[in-house]
Amino acid sequence: MSKGFATENLISKKSKKKVISNEPQGRLISWSPWPPANFQTRYPAFPFVLTILILVIGQWYLSLLR
Repeated sequence: MSKGFATENLISKKSKKKVISNEPQGRLISWSPWPPANFQTRYPAFPFVLTILILVIGQWYLSLLR
């Protein structure tokens, strides 16, 4: 009696489907654990923010030397 319940055939067909994503898999640099391959698409402003951060820290450091 399988009224109202999924049969084993239906469950096995659904579990065999694989999720296909357009995001690249793996690593940006093959031997490095960081960053992931989708890092540039996920955080597109990262290079700009990092540059500003380095400049601000550099100015702060140079002001301390005076």
